[in-house]
Amino acid sequence: MDRRPIGIYDSGIGGLTGLKALRKLLPGEDFVFFGDSGRMPYGPRPKEELCRIAKQDMDFLAQFDVKAILAACGTISSAARPVLADYPIPAFGVVDPALDAMAAVPGDRPLCIIATAASIHSGEFTDALAKRCRYSREIVGVPCPEFAPMIEAGHIRRSDPVVMDAVARALEPIRGRDFGALLLGCTHYGIIEDAIRDFLGADVPLLSASECAAKALCDYLADAGLANERQTGGTARFFESGDPGHFEAFAEPYLEHGPVHAERAPLMEL
Repeated sequence: MDRRPIGIYDSGIGGLTGLKALRKLLPGEDFVFFGDSGRMPYGPRPKEELCRIAKQDMDFLAQFDVKAILAACGTISSAARPVLADYPIPAFGVVDPALDAMAAVPGDRPLCIIATAASIHSGEFTDALAKRCRYSREIVGVPCPEFAPMIEAGHIRRSDPVVMDAVARALEPIRGRDFGALLLGCTHYGIIEDAIRDFLGADVPLLSASECAAKALCDYLADAGLANERQTGGTARFFESGDPGHFEAFAEPYLEHGPVHAERAPLMEL
């Protein structure tokens, strides 16, 4: 039994999709969440900066004696893989578990990934998925640079014209395609999953990178003997490098887990 907390970080509120998924699977675990919205967005940043950010964010969480860390950010997970792999605390991204799940989708229909511009243009998402597939199938990558900043600004409702217009602009090129599955490759995107489903239609199977990663981390803790084995009573501590009040206003109703108090975290310089 290991009652140390689990650390989670993201460029902002998107990582809360990972925390929410983990809480469902591990209701007795304690968590420390770091939202780095003071440096948001991560998506447009070069790989070298993203690697430095990943190291800094994990160093911040390490001071709370966390037993494992989830980089609940698709961009970090794809661009900073070596940093996660070499960190002294077990660190996980959301990309690899999600790609494993995508590669296991049966049939030969095309597979689609929507993610930040950095993740898509780097080719790391699509190339890694192609290598995982047992046989050749079309893989489509769609950059959605508007989504994360829009969500951070508070536009999240499926009926919000800002959300509807942004979804239409990004996804019109793939509307009507017969995909075997579509991966929400940025953790922010799970927050507007309803709007994405409304636009693409209910027939397109959606996979959440956050949920895939939560399941993988849950399995790791069990296999490594690091689970605290409590069935209830888990807590969460929140830190925010941007506006704690803005974070709290979103996190409390989204998590549906009682009051949320976000402590201000230092804005780290690169």
